[in-house]
Amino acid sequence: QVQLVESGGGLVQAGGSLRLSCAASGIMFSVNGMGWYRQAPGKLRELVAGLTFGGKTNYADSVKGRFTVSRDNAKNTVYLQMNSLKPEDTAVYYCGVVHRYLEVWGQGTLVTVST
Repeated sequence: QVQLVESGGGLVQAGGSLRLSCAASGIMFSVNGMGWYRQAPGKLRELVAGLTFGGKTNYADSVKGRFTVSRDNAKNTVYLQMNSLKPEDTAVYYCGVVHRYLEVWGQGTLVTVST
């Protein structure tokens, strides 16, 4: 059974930083791509950053240059470093993978950026 657990969210002032973590069990990030997503109130879930098993990354235009996704294979954990946070980054952040053609999501972690 695949499980994803996000952590690291919280309240931060605009311009601040947070690092989110996504720990996995039942799946190895070293051989499986993943994505960081977010969902703000009243909005659809959107892709923030993707990481392939080969290490390639892609980012939404809104976070390019501010967010960085990385992976620790030994810990089977993926991180999302978020710098220069803006109030519009406020959302619940999820990590997600596709496993056996099914989407698997973590429970999400709330990021709130105050002005």
